[in-house]
Amino acid sequence: MSEDTPNNPINPLNDEAMAAAAAMSLQDPLADALAELANLKAQNADMADKYLRGQADVQNARRRADDEIAKARKFAVEGFADSLLPVLDSLEAGLAIPNATIEQIREGSEATLRQLKSAMERNKVLEINPPAGTKFDPHHHQAISAVPAEQEANTVVTVLQKGYSIADRVLRPALVTVAAPK
Repeated sequence: MSEDTPNNPINPLNDEAMAAAAAMSLQDPLADALAELANLKAQNADMADKYLRGQADVQNARRRADDEIAKARKFAVEGFADSLLPVLDSLEAGLAIPNATIEQIREGSEATLRQLKSAMERNKVLEINPPAGTKFDPHHHQAISAVPAEQEANTVVTVLQKGYSIADRVLRPALVTVAAPK
């Protein structure tokens, strides 16, 4: 008997079995690599899809935010204007009275002024009206002149025109005269 025969105790496998085993051992790593490649391609496609969807979500959120900002800017004064409508109505009603007396005009003007002040306060527009003797604050006051006075230097003597602020921001400083240094 030859060494190549299947009955040979030294080589129990024949050439065909060895070739099949060799092909199997070659195919397993190749099949494994191909399967892993297919799996990675599927994962890559899934990640690319998720990335594109995420980008679309971000763009949509940005567009919605831009739209909301544009609307907020466009209608920012809506609440304030709504607060002023009663004041406008009062002024028109007062002017519609043809033979109003001085007392009626004064009473109507005072009522309208109260409405206007109320509307301003509701919208956080606060008046800056420092009492005499208050220390001059350049952030809230604008000094028109310095006058001799019987009070400490650099303090408010009189308010010539009230100032106004909104949300801690000065819209208009109060115009004041201050005490001159002695």
